[in-house]
Amino acid sequence: MIFEDNDNLRESLAGLITYSRDLLLLGCYSNAQKVVQAVKEGRPDVVIMDIDMPGITGIEAVKAIRTFNHEVQVLMLTVFDDNKHVYDAICAGASGYLLKKYISDKLLTAISEVMQGEVPMSPGLARMVIQNLQQLPPAEENKYNLTPREKEILGLLSQGNSYKMIAAALSISIDTVRTHIKRIYEKLQVHSQVEAISKAAGERLL
Repeated sequence: MIFEDNDNLRESLAGLITYSRDLLLLGCYSNAQKVVQAVKEGRPDVVIMDIDMPGITGIEAVKAIRTFNHEVQVLMLTVFDDNKHVYDAICAGASGYLLKKYISDKLLTAISEVMQGEVPMSPGLARMVIQNLQQLPPAEENKYNLTPREKEILGLLSQGNSYKMIAAALSISIDTVRTHIKRIYEKLQVHSQVEAISKAAGERLL
């Protein structure tokens, strides 16, 4: 499902998705005025959301979606890299972000990544998330019973590494990485990589 106010870009996004073998376009909107109704009725797996839209902004739309749905992946579109708007969108519940200038080359890859639980997010933005949350009080020592390997993988996630990069760095398979991350989510009681990174940073788990 697409929410983008630029007509040409919206048509381009729709075309990329329509001609993909693996994706089905459920809706295409020029604003987010009826985002709650659209997501409830369409039940998409992924929402592509422009950050800067008139009326209801993309950030406000993400917050609205998260009031009733924590499973849908929300991929933010932005013109600028690592700005405050992107940080605010991630903290509001976005699953990742994509620069508009890379849409033609990276959109399908980014959608695939969020569907697998990964977060299209630069190391710079990962650092921004961590820096802004490190001012919170630390958690009790190993409150969540994370193993050394789980802490190691959580740390690599926080640095913006993909599953593939983590697997290569630790000389383990991607499936093993996914298994560890699933256990990390269960222990931290989170549902996404962004939530895990935020919790790790905010409670000084690393």
